[in-house]
Amino acid sequence: MRNYVHPGDTLDLTAPAGGIASGEGFLFGDIFGVAAMNAAEGAPVAVKVAGVFRLPKVAANGLTEGQKVYWHAAERKVTGTASGNTLIGHCTKAAAAGTADVLVRVSN
Repeated sequence: MRNYVHPGDTLDLTAPAGGIASGEGFLFGDIFGVAAMNAAEGAPVAVKVAGVFRLPKVAANGLTEGQKVYWHAAERKVTGTASGNTLIGHCTKAAAAGTADVLVRVSN
């Protein structure tokens, strides 16, 4: 197939205002991904858009295994609240309220 480019689980996107750190999640337009490296604002950055990642979550939220999770762009954290947030995947291991992070299978 001559038009095949790559598997698509890593994309080269543009680092947001303020730059991005390796392992940080971010919403690039409608694409959610996790930076594979540090990048300064406006620089190209490799972003993983599929896989399971440990991400920060809104501490007040308790999340259950298999639950849909969303990205709260202003806080740059995972939440269980759909309203005003973007669906990024599913919780793969329950995370109690009060915990700082959650395992998420990212799927765009």
